[in-house]
Amino acid sequence: MFKFLKLLFGRTTTLLDEPDTMKKFLIIGLGNIGSEYAETRHNIGFKVLDNLATKEDFTFETARLGDIATFKVKGRSILCLKPSTYMNLSGKALKYWMDKEKIPVENILVITDDLNLDFGTFRLKTKGSDGGHNGLKDIQNVLQTNTYNRLRFGVGSAFSKGRQVEYVLGEWNDIEKETLNERLQKTSEIIRSFVLSGVKNTMNQFNGT
Repeated sequence: MFKFLKLLFGRTTTLLDEPDTMKKFLIIGLGNIGSEYAETRHNIGFKVLDNLATKEDFTFETARLGDIATFKVKGRSILCLKPSTYMNLSGKALKYWMDKEKIPVENILVITDDLNLDFGTFRLKTKGSDGGHNGLKDIQNVLQTNTYNRLRFGVGSAFSKGRQVEYVLGEWNDIEKETLNERLQKTSEIIRSFVLSGVKNTMNQFNGT
């Protein structure tokens, strides 16, 4: 708790006590703050990290530009981030914690929703366009590159023309809720594999599942 308080008030203390930068990872789940967004499709990044927190037994604390938490897996140190900047400024939070903790871009994983994938399917990529996603667009602008790891969680596209925003900001339907928990458990496996086995091995194992 003391470390988090120092971070909140702007001191220089870092959270990850790991001298080897290649053993440090940043997992950022995209979403919007506020209870009204909690169960929306656009907030799947937050939901993934909340599920991971339960599975790995860690707790988020409020700090600069977001809620953050840390945990370790077999000698790797992981920082999890839920930005408080709203979706359109996700890059600001990512860049702040990336620089503060000296985490290399290849050890960053961005988790986001994707309208182009069927509900519950995954696609892990190391580069690509923002696909019209405002969070990814801002991250690309801030990092000045489209080469960074992103895990796209399919939310489907069951909306009529012109209703895209309403759809992504809508809540899960009853059919989706039946399988959402199992899909969240799978994302925890993907994150663990990304940290321990690397992005290419994880892509081969989980893409399309």
